[in-house]
Amino acid sequence: MNETRLKELLLCVRSGTVSVDEAAKVLRTLPYEDLEFSKVDHHRELRLGFPEVIFGEGKSTENIIGIVRSMVDKESNVLVTKLSHDKAVLLTQEFLEGRYNEIAKAFYILSRSPRLKGNVLVVSAGTSDIPVAEEAAITAEVMGSFVERVYDIGIAGIHRVFNNSEKFQKASVIVIVAGMEGALASVVGGLFPKPIIAVPTSVGYGANFKGLSALLGMLNSCAPGVAVVNIDNGFGAGYIANLINSNAGEKI
Repeated sequence: MNETRLKELLLCVRSGTVSVDEAAKVLRTLPYEDLEFSKVDHHRELRLGFPEVIFGEGKSTENIIGIVRSMVDKESNVLVTKLSHDKAVLLTQEFLEGRYNEIAKAFYILSRSPRLKGNVLVVSAGTSDIPVAEEAAITAEVMGSFVERVYDIGIAGIHRVFNNSEKFQKASVIVIVAGMEGALASVVGGLFPKPIIAVPTSVGYGANFKGLSALLGMLNSCAPGVAVVNIDNGFGAGYIANLINSNAGEKI
């Protein structure tokens, strides 16, 4: 329940349209709701601006449905990441208003459509990096950022970066998703004065060590303004990008 909803509830109690017992029933699930298998943090939107995000991998379909239902009942926006196709089919049958992005493996329900703002640019070095890039893009969009995508412009064909320079210049924050040696983040960081969130992916041959080479390459970038999240963590990059984008120009 966000701050606006809480105020509405209090006004309803004062006006008599909602009884004290009914209000107590709602407030009983705050700050979290104990489902036994999960304790759903309904205060997270109030604290951080966006509800708790569900990590789908490793959870049973029944548990995911239970958590989603708990959140939908509170009129929260819902985002489930790392969700397999089989589980997504059951979720979309249970929640007809839900949408599943097959590439990003992300399921979401928008109880309240966000007003898209700013400009987050999500870039993939290669086509194989797109699933992680899409997770970042969907995350930022669901949280309220306008997102533009530019895919498959790795440094093996560096002219593709230059051909998209206008999009880089317009962006308020750039997410760079790359595997192999992860050099694209350094190249973009040396060309454009924008905050860059680098996402190493596990894409690559044996010496890539499942993304370790890209991670170390990005961490050792000599370009200024490059921050790095964990391997294949598109969600983390999208979340941070939205924070930067949402707070751009605001006074602290």
